[in-house]
Amino acid sequence: MASSRWGLRIKAFRKLKGYTQTEFAKAIGYSVSIVGEVERGTRLPDETFIRRTSEVLNITQEELKPKD
Repeated sequence: MASSRWGLRIKAFRKLKGYTQTEFAKAIGYSVSIVGEVERGTRLPDETFIRRTSEVLNITQEELKPKD
């Protein structure tokens, strides 16, 4: 499922960069519950979520994108 692959990558990069889920949610302007849903794979991230995530984590959207 595509949403779970996105979630796993986002979670891995978030942890690698040292953010808690709460800190990360605040930094990207989303609620902790939405970040949790994305990371668990129950919600597909929208374009804004992906853009803000890449900006905050200082990675490209291509790096963030799950590999097929």
